[in-house]
Amino acid sequence: MAHSPDEETTVADLPTGRLRGAIEGGVAVFRAVPYAAPPVGDLRWRPARPHPGWSGTRDATADGPSAPQLYREGGDPVLGGHGSPPFDEDCLTLNVWTPAADDARRPVLVWIHGGGFVSGSGSLPGYSGETFARDGDLVVVSVNYRIGPLGYLYLDGPGEIGNPWLSDQLAALRWVKENIAALGGDPDSITIAGQSGGAVSTAALAGHPQAQGLIKRVVLQSPPFGLDLPDPDAYLDRTAAYLELAGAKDAAELRALPWPELIGAGAGLFAQTMRWGYWPTPFLPVVDGATLSRHPVEALLHGPATGIDVMIGWTREEANFGFALDEEYAAATREQVIGRLAETFGAEAAPEAYAVYERARPGARPADVLMDLITDELFRVPSVRLAEARAALGRPVWAYQFDLPTPAHGGRLGAAHCLELPFVFDNFDQWSHAPFLAGLAPAVRDGLAYAMHRAWIAFVRTGDPNHPDLPRWEPYDTPKRTTMRFDSVITALGDLAGSSRLLHEQGRRTGPTE
Repeated sequence: MAHSPDEETTVADLPTGRLRGAIEGGVAVFRAVPYAAPPVGDLRWRPARPHPGWSGTRDATADGPSAPQLYREGGDPVLGGHGSPPFDEDCLTLNVWTPAADDARRPVLVWIHGGGFVSGSGSLPGYSGETFARDGDLVVVSVNYRIGPLGYLYLDGPGEIGNPWLSDQLAALRWVKENIAALGGDPDSITIAGQSGGAVSTAALAGHPQAQGLIKRVVLQSPPFGLDLPDPDAYLDRTAAYLELAGAKDAAELRALPWPELIGAGAGLFAQTMRWGYWPTPFLPVVDGATLSRHPVEALLHGPATGIDVMIGWTREEANFGFALDEEYAAATREQVIGRLAETFGAEAAPEAYAVYERARPGARPADVLMDLITDELFRVPSVRLAEARAALGRPVWAYQFDLPTPAHGGRLGAAHCLELPFVFDNFDQWSHAPFLAGLAPAVRDGLAYAMHRAWIAFVRTGDPNHPDLPRWEPYDTPKRTTMRFDSVITALGDLAGSSRLLHEQGRRTGPTE
């Protein structure tokens, strides 16, 4: 977003230098603030390095480039797009929204965008922190970080490191700790929130030794914790395929290529890594034992991270986002879906698992059963398992399920992945480009957004999402398993995901062995 010459400006003095921002909607905004040195040239795929700072007053009234990524003119039929030009490798910047650059020490909310590890930007209009800053008296930070091959490609060799994306996010977190007081924030009250791939990042940060003591709370929206994350050996076949697609024999040759060629090669990796009935993930975090010691879903169950407050949730039909509008999947047969179920539950148990899903959704087509399976094993069930494990530790989470279906595309999307986002931010005017919001009744839409937005604010401020305009929300414990159901009627229900939890617990005991 560019600053209008007619808008008021404001100045803030940070340890790294002076910034000139803009006043937008009554909130001070500082855009494209560098938190690390540009990762270009020999620094491509290297850990984020400190930014040297600047002299004089740096203009921070316009967004900087987003991380390089694939771009389709006209967007997609669900979100309408999740990242737009300009793109550039010099992208390690963040945006800050604050009621005032004073010494009020407000709670801080850091937003980590998702996008399947290949798309997105912290400067997308839908991720504007203006509403949170204005409605909650919070300081909000959104982060750009390396994605796709530039952030998630694993290179094997002397001096190479895994997970550059994580080094970026750690650098941004350190920047917040060191600078946010000058922007009206409290460096001792930082909440990290992320959605989808950004929720995986959030959990990884929460458990990282370099972030110990920096994070007070986390919000995990639709984390795909069911992803099987590779170790370096398992990733090397993918790296080899990518090198071939890029026409390079090693990291040195990759570093000599212009970034558009690297992004183009990533598109080829989509096709090579796609499997029928699975969410496509050409690039993934690597559990390398050095930069990432364990799967992020385990991070909040060990050491000091167990003391971090957690809110976690999912949408009822997560997988419809990627599969409901695909004609190939719409034509799936019962036999195909049972074959896919067999990969999870084993051949003997697969027909009964199909029947369980079919009973839970009257009139279900095979495609509906498949999408419910993918939702369960990638999002809902791993999230519930984390809630169960935290309850056993005596550190229960706050759990929710977003159930409001969208009428868009004839209702085929249901309550799809990403649909909760404009409700959480309560900024539908910033999502006018998104086809998946078409047809929502304004009264229901706005009422639910009001309740959800203020629950997130309350959690960031206090660690408890309850507020006067919300039914009583209890933490998730194993006797009650309370889960807040966000729909046209908001209800706190016991064991809302119980059918999925029990089915997949049985599947763990009887499913296929390695």
